[in-house]
Amino acid sequence: MTTMPTTLRERARIIHERLRQVYDPHITALDWTEPWQLMVATVLAAQCTDERVNQVTPELFRRWPGPAELRQASQAELEEVIRSTGFFRNKAKNLLAAANLVMDKHGGEMPRTMAEMIEIPGVARKTANIVLSTALGVVEGIAVDTHVKRLSFRLGLTESDKPERIERDLMEAFEREIWGEVNHLLVQHGRAVCQARLPRCSVCLLADVCPKLGVTKSA
Repeated sequence: MTTMPTTLRERARIIHERLRQVYDPHITALDWTEPWQLMVATVLAAQCTDERVNQVTPELFRRWPGPAELRQASQAELEEVIRSTGFFRNKAKNLLAAANLVMDKHGGEMPRTMAEMIEIPGVARKTANIVLSTALGVVEGIAVDTHVKRLSFRLGLTESDKPERIERDLMEAFEREIWGEVNHLLVQHGRAVCQARLPRCSVCLLADVCPKLGVTKSA
């Protein structure tokens, strides 16, 4: 254990080093085999649990493994398969449009830049960062989901509640070469220890370097 770091960079370095000793910095909770499939699964995970998405994608990818196959599906067919993920009409509409764009503009391959990724219907920076860093090895930013948003504030890495600003703050705090790891490490720690309703501060390996911002009750 150590005293509270005086600089943001130092706190970020300690956080990364400790989390990396416990969690896999490359693991994702979503099941996928190709970059396209990770994009689809991440889109479906909006307002839905990863567990539910993983129950849906086997049948989805069996019927339509890639954009070439999915663009042949009807919206009604796709809606029926993804219905349990919530907001299924809008998700189906975006995925069909995404399949057409990826086929027509990129020849069926996922693009490798942020600018091109966020042109895909249903894909914003969070999804783009996840696909680029996890599936393609291209690091342009840090994916900010609900876990990353919560932990970033509690750990004093940001004062904002806006994903775009949080991402910028994290990019300033962490060295670029580990940006791709930050989301995975914070998500795993958020699920295991720093939970939304009752963070387990008494067993947290970051307790001595965490200002616990916004935490009013812990276990």
